[in-house]
Amino acid sequence: MSGAVRTTILLDPDTRRAAKQLAAKLDVSPSEAMRRATIRYRDELIGAPSKAERVRRRLDALARAPEVFKNMDPAAEMRRIRRERGDW
Repeated sequence: MSGAVRTTILLDPDTRRAAKQLAAKLDVSPSEAMRRATIRYRDELIGAPSKAERVRRRLDALARAPEVFKNMDPAAEMRRIRRERGDW
């Protein structure tokens, strides 16, 4: 799971029990069961982007990359990112 972020949510007892039941059925953690359920419900309710749409979005992002990064020094940017992450 790329770019995961820890989030705290409060669940009532019935919802917690449902998450644990899903987790047991899927043989995953309760948080993974909730993640899957959330994504599935989102896809059902508003639709998931098609494969063609996902590819188009990635191609658009790649096409914009030269403009976005034209004044950036890659080595300096990597140093800044490492400092911010505490890698130094």
